[in-house]
Amino acid sequence: MLRTVTSHLSIDVREPADLFLAVAVADGSWDRSDVLTVRHDDGPLDVSEIKTPHGGRVHRVRAPAGRVVVDYRATVTGRAGEPPVEEADLVEYLRPSRYADSDRLYAFARDQFRGVAADDLLAAVVSWVGQHLTYLSGSSLPTDGASDTLLKRRGVCRDFAHLVVAMLRAHDVPARVASVYAPGLQPMDFHAVAEAYVAGSWRVVDATGLAPRATFVRIATGRDTTDTAFLSSYGGRVLLRAMTVTAAVEGERPTDDGSALVTLR
Repeated sequence: MLRTVTSHLSIDVREPADLFLAVAVADGSWDRSDVLTVRHDDGPLDVSEIKTPHGGRVHRVRAPAGRVVVDYRATVTGRAGEPPVEEADLVEYLRPSRYADSDRLYAFARDQFRGVAADDLLAAVVSWVGQHLTYLSGSSLPTDGASDTLLKRRGVCRDFAHLVVAMLRAHDVPARVASVYAPGLQPMDFHAVAEAYVAGSWRVVDATGLAPRATFVRIATGRDTTDTAFLSSYGGRVLLRAMTVTAAVEGERPTDDGSALVTLR
């Protein structure tokens, strides 16, 4: 499977700041060719790479005031291996987190899926979220957590993923969020999905159903989107002026009715 992904960010840096970019394809057993450039009004900026859990690669840029333009392009051939299963992860991803506040949803989740067999729980949660939430751009706040999404019954991909993760954690199923490039996604953007530890492996699910899971390319992985944000800044004020993301797969795009157990590879 050959996939090509790109991202372009235009950022106004009002005061000197440290920028942390999570736009690069994660390390994996696939063959990857990629290039990241960061340019300022006065010329190229130095970039340092920081390794993060699950193969993630965050790039740090010390940006002076002015316009900063980020361009990333990657070609990925083949597929990554099975995500490793670490005992520490199976503990970490059971706990409530900032945006996947499973402790606040515990009673609702337990009542809603009472009597559902363990083998059927993942499909039941994903189906419920997909049926009861409306995907609507701009309908949620960056500070909304899963409990907010449950009340509003609308959101974007991050909100769908947070609610799935929180519901699963409330049932003692380890679950986490991954940011991905998603060929076939409409509207095209960085995409957030959930992973659940089921049947001895990490399985990727997407309650939005907006793109086939077999085409996803992992970027970053963590407790929630706190750990997977494509841009974080510290030390100064910044404004994201423009962003463009593309993701394509060579040949015919696979279909996905959401029923199969799929590994993010």
